[in-house]
Amino acid sequence: MAVLRLVALFPIFFLIFICALPEVKAQQGKDEPYVGVNIGTDISNFLPPAQLVSFLQQQKVTHIRLYDADPDILKALSKSKIRVVISVPNNQILGIGSSNTTAANWINRNVAAFYPDTLITAVAVGDEVLTTVPSLSPMLMSAIESLYGALVASNLHTQIKVSTPHASNIILDPFPPSQAYFNETLSPVIVQLLQFLSRTNSPLMMNMYPYYVFMQNKGVVPLDNSLFKPLTPSKEMVDPNTLLHYTNVLDAMIDSAYSSMKNLNVSDVLVLVTETGWPSKGDSKEPYATIDNADTYNSNLIKHVLDRSGTPFHPEFTSSVYIYELFNEDLRSSPVSEANWGLFYANSTPVYLLHVSGSGEFLANDTTNQTFCVAMDGVDGKTLQTALDWACGPGRANCSEIQPGESCYSPNNVKNHASYAFDSYYEKQGRAGGSCDFKGVAIITTTDPSKYFLHCAVKIISNRTNTVVNSTNATGGVDTSRFIGNNGKFLFGPKLAIDSDLQIVCYLAEKQP
Repeated sequence: MAVLRLVALFPIFFLIFICALPEVKAQQGKDEPYVGVNIGTDISNFLPPAQLVSFLQQQKVTHIRLYDADPDILKALSKSKIRVVISVPNNQILGIGSSNTTAANWINRNVAAFYPDTLITAVAVGDEVLTTVPSLSPMLMSAIESLYGALVASNLHTQIKVSTPHASNIILDPFPPSQAYFNETLSPVIVQLLQFLSRTNSPLMMNMYPYYVFMQNKGVVPLDNSLFKPLTPSKEMVDPNTLLHYTNVLDAMIDSAYSSMKNLNVSDVLVLVTETGWPSKGDSKEPYATIDNADTYNSNLIKHVLDRSGTPFHPEFTSSVYIYELFNEDLRSSPVSEANWGLFYANSTPVYLLHVSGSGEFLANDTTNQTFCVAMDGVDGKTLQTALDWACGPGRANCSEIQPGESCYSPNNVKNHASYAFDSYYEKQGRAGGSCDFKGVAIITTTDPSKYFLHCAVKIISNRTNTVVNSTNATGGVDTSRFIGNNGKFLFGPKLAIDSDLQIVCYLAEKQP
C-alpha cells in the first residue's frame, strides 16, 4: 500500500440529475459481493502457513489477496475452499513483460502447480504501478497480455482473471463523481487496459481509502460520511450533475471510477476494491487513526457490502472489497499508521472486535463478547505444557476444573487442558489485546468451546455379549443417568466404577441445536 494516496476533494455540491446507468455484463453481475482480506507479511512473527489457513477458516474468511505467490501458503490453502488473488511483485514485471517464456514459467510455477486444489481466482500484476513505479508503465500491458496468454495455453483463462491494482489518484477531479476522469498522461496504458479488461471479462482493480480522502479534506468531508455512519440529508454529498446523493465516501470513489471509464466509452467493466480500510493507531499528525474509527469503518464496510445496496450510479451491482489488512505489520516503516491497519495482531488476537451482527459469518459475525482463547493446532506437547504451566502458575488462571476427577479433566491431554487455561487467563484479562498469545501457541477463536461436550461410549466385554452403550453429557462430565450392564452393576453414576469387563472411550462431539 502506498503511504500517501493523493485524492483531491471538492466542496459539497447540491443540485438535480438525470442519467442513464451503463449496463454491466450479465455474467459479471450475477456473482454475489464478498468481503476479503489482504495479507501482508512484514511481520516479525508471521503465522506458519498451516496455522494461517486454520485461522482463516476459524474466522470464516473466504477470499484473500496475497502480495506475492508464496508457494507454502498456496500449498496450505489446498482443499480449503478459500479463494485467493495472487500477485506479481513490481520487481518481476520487467522480466515477465519482456519474455513470453518467463510469463509461461511464472504461470506454470505459481498457478498451474496449485490449481484447482487451491482456488486461485485472479492474478494481480504489480501494485499501483502507474503511480509508484511509472518507469514500469510501458511494460505493464505487455506483462498482463503475456500472463493471460500463458493462462490461455493452460486452459485456465476462463477461471482466473488478470488485472492490476491502481491507486485512486489515477482519477482526477473525483468529486463530484460525474466529473471524474483518468489522468490523461496515463491514457495510453489505461485505454489498453480497459480494452483488455472488457475483452476478458475482468475487473478494474482499485485501492480506495476514504481515510486519506478525509485526512486531506478535513472540514469539507464529514468524518461520519467517511465512516459509513448515518447522515442527515443536509450532510449528504450530492452530485450537482446527477442529483445522486452519496451517504459515504467509498461509494463516491467507486462511482468516480465508473464515470472515468464511461468517459472512455467503457461501460462493461466492474470495479473491484482490492484495498480499503482504516488505521487503528497513528502518530500525532494522525489523530483520527483510532481503534474506534477503524472498528466503525470496517464494521460498517462489511455491512454495506453484504447488504448488496450498490452505489448511487450502479445500484444494481455492489463491488466486492478486500480489507487492508488481516494483521498489523510491525516491520512497516513510518508513519505509525503504516503498521496499524490490521484487524488482528500478529498473534491472532483482535485489535478490536468488529460489530457486524446480522451480516453473516464473515470474521465470525459479531465478535463482541464472543471470542475465546484456545491452543493452536500443530503445536508440540512440550511447548504447550510450558505455556499451560505458566497460565496455571504465574498467570493465575483458574485451573481447578482440569484437575484429576474434576468436570473438565477429560479429555486428559495437554491441548485441551491448555485451551481451558488459556481461555481462563484471557477472560481474566478482559479479553484484552495481546492476552491470548502464550509465546505464539494460542489463537483467538469465536467458536465457543462449550458447544462441545464429552461423549462416552461404554463397550461391555464379556463371554455373553459385546455391546456399546452411548451416553452424553452437555456439561462436560460423565452422564449421571444410570445404565445397568449385563452384570447388574450401575455402569454410570455420580462416580464411575471401572470393571474389567468394560472399556470406556471418550471424545468431544458437537451439541446438536
